[in-house]
Amino acid sequence: MKRIRIFLLIAPFLFTVTSASATEAQQPPAARVVDLKSSDGTPLKASYFAAANHGPGVLLFHQTNRTRKAWDEVAARLAAAGINTLTLDLRGFGESGGKPYDKLTDKEIAGARDMWPGDIEAAWQFLVSQPGVQVDAIGLGGAGYDGVDNSVQTARRHSAQVKSLALLSGETFLPGLQFLRQASQLPELFVVSDDDEYPPTVDAMELLYVTASNPGKKFVHYAGERAPWKWYELYEIGTVPASGSHGTDLFKVHTDLPGIVVDWFVTTLLKTPGRAPADTVAAARIITRLETLGGVAQVAQQLTELRLTDPKAQLFPEVALDILGSDHLREGDAKFAVEIFKLNLLAYPDSADAHSDLAEAYLADGQKELARQYAEKVLALLDSHAAPASSWSDTEPKRGLIRHSAERVLNKLSAGN
Repeated sequence: MKRIRIFLLIAPFLFTVTSASATEAQQPPAARVVDLKSSDGTPLKASYFAAANHGPGVLLFHQTNRTRKAWDEVAARLAAAGINTLTLDLRGFGESGGKPYDKLTDKEIAGARDMWPGDIEAAWQFLVSQPGVQVDAIGLGGAGYDGVDNSVQTARRHSAQVKSLALLSGETFLPGLQFLRQASQLPELFVVSDDDEYPPTVDAMELLYVTASNPGKKFVHYAGERAPWKWYELYEIGTVPASGSHGTDLFKVHTDLPGIVVDWFVTTLLKTPGRAPADTVAAARIITRLETLGGVAQVAQQLTELRLTDPKAQLFPEVALDILGSDHLREGDAKFAVEIFKLNLLAYPDSADAHSDLAEAYLADGQKELARQYAEKVLALLDSHAAPASSWSDTEPKRGLIRHSAERVLNKLSAGN
């Protein structure tokens, strides 16, 4: 694939806000059309979807064959959820100034793309200057080859403030891959469809996913038949007919996807800023290591050291070790189950479920006093309602099952005495 280098330009940025059209004003929440100026004076158009109250911000980038309006539904839903959102037309696209991108020569395309960091910085400065925006909790979303790379490069430039990425159907350059590998604190959502009209987008997105180092990263992969390669996304726009399988076009085909993107930013910017729950697939190497000699102790040490700098860090989901330890317990390997469940409790100390697992394993291993202590702790945790029954479920049926398990352990101990 042809690659083009992007250079960051630093210059003052200007912006003003104009009223939205009557149609836009009727949409809840209303979007404001924003007039920006890039570093070289090129006028840019953006849309600002303000949340009702002070909260995080999100900046969304379009793909090469679309404009900022492709993000309208997601942006409005984000604002309704409490996240201030800005969408931007890069120069040459939509309502922004500059020669239309699809009329540029290859040399002009290279020149325009060199100016994009300046366009993006103008949008960034507008977003973080808004009184309702929490400037240290910013998310970035991008679609297509360019939207994804612009998201990653912007995250590199503002790594202290960017807390979440949502990347659809694209790729990034080597510096971007290196950034994703090093940014273990940055949760990322990756989305791609097998029948993307611009292969090998699937392979590019899989490369991004396996390179990223955050344990909360998520991969949404829509299965289908691979499309034949026809042309590049970046050049001679329109050469490849849209199939509804690339970038923001996926929203119309996969109607669940806008909600997935919104939920991702709500989780990583509002509910648990800068983090997503640990994912089993993302933690595959760590979970596999548990089955090796000394693996449990190694992972415990890794978690302990990580917690020195990030007290809320997680390396694996609670439910994955719940399943793994229970499998060993059913096979009669109580001692190894105890070790797995101790590790799970180290990671999730407020979980009644993790305490219950360990009580059952101690009972199976003949460690009766420890079994009693942990079973009693289960009941105390459930009765206090100070925390969810587990990190992944707090339903009444789940709480009842955990309580029943602890009481069963105590009843067995009483009968044995």
